[in-house]
Amino acid sequence: MAFELPALPYSTAALAANGMCQETLELHHGKHHNAYVTALNGFVAGNAALQGKSLEEIVKLSYSDTALAGVFNNAGQHWNHIVFWENMSPNGGGIPGTLEAKINADFGSVQAFKDAFKAAATTQFGSGWAWLILGSDGKLKCTKTPNGSNPLATGEGKVLLGCDVWEHAYYLDFRNVRPNYVDNWLNKLANYEYAAAQL
Repeated sequence: MAFELPALPYSTAALAANGMCQETLELHHGKHHNAYVTALNGFVAGNAALQGKSLEEIVKLSYSDTALAGVFNNAGQHWNHIVFWENMSPNGGGIPGTLEAKINADFGSVQAFKDAFKAAATTQFGSGWAWLILGSDGKLKCTKTPNGSNPLATGEGKVLLGCDVWEHAYYLDFRNVRPNYVDNWLNKLANYEYAAAQL
């Protein structure tokens, strides 16, 4: 069965008041994400070993296999974007008590977490992602991955939040000023309810 572009969990205009305009969402979801899905389906159709596998299985199978680099790039980006859309909300920015307590325990404070996340996001050279993960040691960590990679592939931990730092995610709204995009994302867009549910 072919992979499909998931519907956004909100309208394309729903995040505009929080710093992500309708045009950004229309292009990012309808063009960029859709292109990854289309390309992935083409790769799967041409490779019997991939047919019938879940997206997660394909991401893990194709990671670090140079012969499957195209598969990984598109499967990884499809998975990353599924998470990304769920990681934002028109009512974003508020951190539930259970998650706040865990953040305080593992980072020292909410501000220390945001500083660590912003550092990961802004020091990712070129295209990539910043993540809040639950590590195998049970501790929250901020990490980053290049291009279409992710903690599912690397085995670093369970993803709670992922922020896209490819320029197409923020250029219309913040031009080339990635730090401002990340600040806005953490304070106005991030769906911490989703992150808390992953715990």
